[in-house]
Amino acid sequence: MISIFDLFKIGIGPSSSHTVGPMKAAFSFVSALEAAGLAGRVVRIVTTLYGSLAWTGKGHGTAKAVILGLAGQQPATLDPEAADDIVAAVEAARKLPLGGKAFITFDPETDIVSDLITNPPFHPNTLAFVAFDAAGEALFGQRWCSVGGGFIVLEGQNDLPTEVNASAVPYPYRNAAELLAMGEASGLAIAEIVRANEEALRSAGDVAAYIASVAGVMLACVDRGLKTEGELPGGLQVKRRAAAIFRKLKQQHSENDFAAHQVMDVISVFAIAVNEENAAGGRVVTAPTNGAAGVIPAVLRYYRDFWPSADEAGMERFLLTATAIGALFKLNASISGAEVGCQGEVGVAASMAAAGLCAAWGGSNAQIENAAEIAMEHHLGMTCDPIGGLVQIPCIERNAFGAVKAVNAASMALKGDGTHKVSLDQVIAAMRQTGADMHHKYKETSQGGLAVAFVEC
Repeated sequence: MISIFDLFKIGIGPSSSHTVGPMKAAFSFVSALEAAGLAGRVVRIVTTLYGSLAWTGKGHGTAKAVILGLAGQQPATLDPEAADDIVAAVEAARKLPLGGKAFITFDPETDIVSDLITNPPFHPNTLAFVAFDAAGEALFGQRWCSVGGGFIVLEGQNDLPTEVNASAVPYPYRNAAELLAMGEASGLAIAEIVRANEEALRSAGDVAAYIASVAGVMLACVDRGLKTEGELPGGLQVKRRAAAIFRKLKQQHSENDFAAHQVMDVISVFAIAVNEENAAGGRVVTAPTNGAAGVIPAVLRYYRDFWPSADEAGMERFLLTATAIGALFKLNASISGAEVGCQGEVGVAASMAAAGLCAAWGGSNAQIENAAEIAMEHHLGMTCDPIGGLVQIPCIERNAFGAVKAVNAASMALKGDGTHKVSLDQVIAAMRQTGADMHHKYKETSQGGLAVAFVEC
């Protein structure tokens, strides 16, 4: 199974696969050096970025993430406000505190290499680390793959988190058909099935606390984004819009000057707020990726603020149900934009959010599965073509559209009885095949689509 602890990761922006994953990989490499008793002999480390990491790593802050990871920082505990200072100190001194301890010589210009020629054999997001001793001899090396959503694996290994033995959980499902069958046989809702699995591995208190933490970080991110103004980093000179839009919406509401569709604007600005925070390197929840981090918080906030009977139990149902759907995509397709395009990021996020909202609204398991299917069906084929390799255009607005689609999908599913022609499993299979057929230049390399249609003057 894939746990809620695996799927929803608290970290920093702007990218789960290009920032969070590489930071975790660098930290893991240093941990492996220390475990092997080699850290004290290291005088230099060279990191080589391949594939999508090489093509769009600059815009995604991959080099910064590698430096932070080698310096002993982790995404979940790093203070976003301190990140730039840590990196600036390394760049100025040309020295890095390996694992946060002894300093080694480190020049980012020569010790982080972007290989734009070699095609990595297993995954388009690959990075290699090699540690050298004082004689210039290679001491130790590892190759890691950042497989989307902040998940990392050693090259050549299964791209899933540590497998949980089926006997360790009461409901070991691998597809939507099995999940629905287990719900039918047990009489449990999808959220209850996920909770039972989680509580077979951890205490009920730990599970509840983590859900509350994830929800808290999501909602706090919305709040920060609705208050913060200025220009996003990266060189495109994109100005934050969420705060100004939200002020205008509040003013219109206070003057009783609003249209019936204005709730769509509110949902959209919630998503924009989160993704502006993500683009600025702020604290976000990978849900299931950073590039799609705004969809689920926007829909969750919409549920909390606009649904009359909304409560904490409903928010828990939302996130537990979303976990089940995200796990199905991770198990049977991909959540990596570098593998399948943005259908694997915003598309999966919309599917998760639609299912979660349907569950929070009291939908049946069949209606929940239908909501997830509707949301993904209308994201099939979405490319990943960020301008300048930055998670800004079209990513920020794309989250707003994904959030609105999720609400629409949940509402449509609740109008029916759960019966529909195309199953979620069939849509997941179609998404996987569509991603396999998609040309590589439309998969997070910034070599096609909007990324090349836009010309900077």
